[in-house]
Amino acid sequence: MSTYGNLPAPKHGLILTHFLTVRDVAVSREFYADILGGEIVLEENPAIIKVANGWIIMNPGGGPTPDKPDTTLVPPEPGNNTVSSFLNVRVADIRQFYADATAKGAQFLTEPLDRKAELRCYLRDPDGYLVEIGQATGMLEGIFADLSSDSEQ
Repeated sequence: MSTYGNLPAPKHGLILTHFLTVRDVAVSREFYADILGGEIVLEENPAIIKVANGWIIMNPGGGPTPDKPDTTLVPPEPGNNTVSSFLNVRVADIRQFYADATAKGAQFLTEPLDRKAELRCYLRDPDGYLVEIGQATGMLEGIFADLSSDSEQ
């Protein structure tokens, strides 16, 4: 399956995509298509999912290539909760998204919590990548979250 017209290929300027190194392309591809309502643009080599106005590109890991010498791509280690980056998804109705995603099998770390500026919660994808789901609330009225300590973001 492919919908080449939806490939992330700008005619001018640039677009932003997010690349994930995954263990099982089919499992991850279905997760992002099902949970985030993405459209499978390319099944593999690499898999490309169009989600809303962006794209998630995924492939298995691998060693260095001529264009990324000395760089090896690996998915997160199971059980490692150290995160340096995560996907941030903004939704219009977080409670509805949470209910729908939970019904499809998504496992959230918590239910949506009120952070003053927004409601938010997190889930992990099949490889352990963290995905934040958020809905702007207070920030739309100039109310922002309390400044966070070094231990809380």
